[in-house]
Amino acid sequence: MEKQVICISWGPKYGARYVNRLYAGVARNITPPFSFTCFTDDAAGFNPAIRAEPLPQLEVAMPSGTKGIWPKARLWGAELGGLKGPVLFMDLDLVVVGSLDDFFSYGEPEEVILSRNPNTPAERLGQTSLFRFPVGKLVPLQEMFLADPQGVADRYRFEQRFVTREAPGGVRFWPNAWVRHFRAHCVRTLPLNFFLPPKLPKDARVVIFPGGLLPPHAIAGHWTGGYRPGTPGAHLRGLFARDRPDPPLRYLRHYLRPAPWVAEAWRE
Repeated sequence: MEKQVICISWGPKYGARYVNRLYAGVARNITPPFSFTCFTDDAAGFNPAIRAEPLPQLEVAMPSGTKGIWPKARLWGAELGGLKGPVLFMDLDLVVVGSLDDFFSYGEPEEVILSRNPNTPAERLGQTSLFRFPVGKLVPLQEMFLADPQGVADRYRFEQRFVTREAPGGVRFWPNAWVRHFRAHCVRTLPLNFFLPPKLPKDARVVIFPGGLLPPHAIAGHWTGGYRPGTPGAHLRGLFARDRPDPPLRYLRHYLRPAPWVAEAWRE
């Protein structure tokens, strides 16, 4: 049975560079046959092996003032570019570091399966950076969203919370070891972050990058959000700068050494 991987790309933030590197990471770590479909408003520069499909249209204004990535709701319709059955959705900014085959055999084909969000341990919350669903299964969610996009976003804040709580039949989670969160599971704790590069957790298959810290930052050893790349000494001197981006302890925690394993995995 063909393994179906999908992603979505709109606007200028990521583009062909991220789509092509995601495809390459998938191709290196999956047993054929498989397909890779990107729903996009601009397929210029895509690897010819990528199947580009137009973005499904939603005739509503996307919510504003919320952190959720609500345009993903475009993928929840009854039809999806001619695909049928389970599809594995992947965010453009994740990194594939191991075999993806088990993501297609785990659980039942009709289940909605997500990675677990490590930032809210008290809440049974999924992460939509990597999740599998059957085409058409999430139509009720799309209908709820279309009826009141801003209201749904205001109530749930994140589309992953909406999917976790409202998916028909409930959701299931991948084994924790398979999907790791870069900031939560790879970045070293203070003071080890000044001496050791981010680690690649044992048995990880995919590393996700929520929160704006992206693979290029990990490769360069550069925390985002006003931080300057530099040596440990330069970072420590920045502790006394007027434009320091964070309070002292957080600033020290946010020193990042380059991660060679990210460079090896995130390439065409």
